[in-house]
Amino acid sequence: MLISKKNIEVRYAETDQMGVVYHTNYIVWMELGRTELVKDLGFNYADMEKDGILSPVIDVNVSYKRPVRYGETALVKTWIEHYDGIRIIYGYEIYTESNDLAVSATSSHVCVKKDSFRPISIKRVFPDWHEAYEANKKADEK
Repeated sequence: MLISKKNIEVRYAETDQMGVVYHTNYIVWMELGRTELVKDLGFNYADMEKDGILSPVIDVNVSYKRPVRYGETALVKTWIEHYDGIRIIYGYEIYTESNDLAVSATSSHVCVKKDSFRPISIKRVFPDWHEAYEANKKADEK
């Protein structure tokens, strides 16, 4: 199972008055991690969108453990938690600069046609993505 890693330098604009990362910014960081994972697998979301396919978020589950603060560099780890050919669940862990777990999360996605938002079979439309996702999904799911 591939675990992608992305460092994020915490910007002042991402924090609240206490210098703590505002909770919704972790979801933005999850997107950065997900994009990095797709790139590590050899693909690009922009190419999928050129083919008229989108991958909207249908569910997000986030558990906040400890704060990440302005001036730190956070580490986002991302992997494929579950994949069934239509739905993908990505797993995330975000760590503080001192390597403490700050956030654990998942996001669920489906691929849909841009014009109709009807779900597609990744296996049929993007067989190379399907093979890579199958090969790299969480080991205990196999």
